[in-house]
Amino acid sequence: MDETGARTLADTVGALFHEVHRGIREQVEGVDRQALNWKPHPDANSVAVLVVHTLGSEREMIRAVRMLSTERDRPAEFKAEADAADLIALVDQADRELDEHVGALTAADLTEMRPRGDRPPKPGLEWLLSNYGHAREHLAQIQLTKQLYEAR
Repeated sequence: MDETGARTLADTVGALFHEVHRGIREQVEGVDRQALNWKPHPDANSVAVLVVHTLGSEREMIRAVRMLSTERDRPAEFKAEADAADLIALVDQADRELDEHVGALTAADLTEMRPRGDRPPKPGLEWLLSNYGHAREHLAQIQLTKQLYEAR
């Protein structure tokens, strides 16, 4: 893959993640703290947990693709509580970091094997696409959790 093709792919992936961020923002803006921290079932996740986890996973993944170390407390993500302003601030930060990292992606980052935590290495593009799918799944969970809260 040449650098022009890599730039096109990186920019496309970045735009897709920004779309997820817009979706998250739309789901949490103006929503009260109780709704954001409500769980439809004891073993389910709240909207706040889903947002914190989704953005934490994205951050760790894109840094791994760029071969940058990341401190992440994944278990803490599943205990998160937040209000709308907290979550919007996290999305804003994720937007800034995404722009920085997408802008720096190279053809090697996309095509070469990249380790990620204790998982087997995969090409960077595979990590990016897999994590985008993960983020879209959680955006749908956020939407459903919000609907369940409103219908209770």
